Amino acid sequence: MAKPKLSSLLKPTVETPFHIDFDWWQKNDQAWHVHLQSSLCQEHQEAYADFIGEQKVDWVDPETAEVQRVGGLQHVLITHCAKEDDFITAQTSLTEAIFRLFLANGNQQMSANDLADSLGKSPTVILRTISGRRVYKGIRPFSQKR
Repeated sequence: MAKPKLSSLLKPTVETPFHIDFDWWQKNDQAWHVHLQSSLCQEHQEAYADFIGEQKVDWVDPETAEVQRVGGLQHVLITHCAKEDDFITAQTSLTEAIFRLFLANGNQQMSANDLADSLGKSPTVILRTISGRRVYKGIRPFSQKR
């Protein structure tokens, strides 16, 4: 019998770090780049309408000075689209807002408390939304790969 992963045995709390699990997208055959493209602002959706493939670029986190390799679409999203007033609005669903927040911050780990601070929502509601059995948009608890 396969031994369950430790992360699957622990119940997440409002302090548990989450992230977008890109392996989940691959395993579930989800069109990651299509969804990323739909998160771009209108100007860049039009500019990248025929864009195929994903080229990596260096992105320097302005707060930590950490250099990360991110996809070109994600770079445009981080440096321009996420700064637009309508990137996350009151009408944006909670799961989409959380997803966009992770995209905008380079998929840095964030807890329900961190997400709540940024989104102005209850950490308990956020935790209930992203820690259930159903995985929304690949948002899962962060665990170190072994």
